[in-house]
Amino acid sequence: MEIISFDISGKFAHFRKYFTNNTALSFSIPPRTTIMGILAAICGLPKDSYYEVFSSNNIDIGVDLLSRIKKTIHRLNLLKIESLSDFRGKNNHVQTPFEVVTDEDINKSTISYRIFLRPLDLDNEHYSNLKNLIKTKGNKFPLTLGIAGFNASISNYKEYDAFERKADNKFEYFNSAINADDVLEIELLEEDGGRISIVEEELMPADFVANNNREVKKMNRMLFSVSSSPLKARLKDTSAVIELTDGKTKELIQFMR
Repeated sequence: MEIISFDISGKFAHFRKYFTNNTALSFSIPPRTTIMGILAAICGLPKDSYYEVFSSNNIDIGVDLLSRIKKTIHRLNLLKIESLSDFRGKNNHVQTPFEVVTDEDINKSTISYRIFLRPLDLDNEHYSNLKNLIKTKGNKFPLTLGIAGFNASISNYKEYDAFERKADNKFEYFNSAINADDVLEIELLEEDGGRISIVEEELMPADFVANNNREVKKMNRMLFSVSSSPLKARLKDTSAVIELTDGKTKELIQFMR
């Protein structure tokens, strides 16, 4: 079984939570639908045309947060739109809170995510093209971390020898977000400086109904560390675990199911 990965990095990120209204809150990690958009930008696919190509039936996607992050709220001075004429600024402006995700030390570091990919029913032409573009950093469209202006770049392409197994009835260390429904127990880790790792749980969009239809078809409830440390968890013995080998290094991940 072949699995590939790449890192995507930038100074700022914003992955808007679907349920927010007046305040634009952000997920800490990109939802599966956002990663689909990143893959589409790499391949140069038109807007809204890739939902079926990169659906859960065609490709498995996993994500790992490589940075210790922080979130800050900024106020954007946006146009107040109530009619067509308001696009000219006649109705003044409205202050909108906007949450930005960065590395803990924004002056020194970027925020980075590792994306894991496994083709399922994705046709060979799409997969070979995607793989080659990631490997050569030849993305067709500019990449961003969520919104235009939050520019990003890809690096660190890897290929793994991998196999899938059932979870052991013990604590294991995971290098990706894991499916919350599979988790029996977690244990927080002590990091450098005596700090305790932080774990978040989020319900995030995974698939859309069809091309050109942004109605959400499927959701993922994910559990992940936001401290750049592995996630220590004990999973149900029916849960699928992917074991990756890169030379002498072994990692455990799950895909967003």
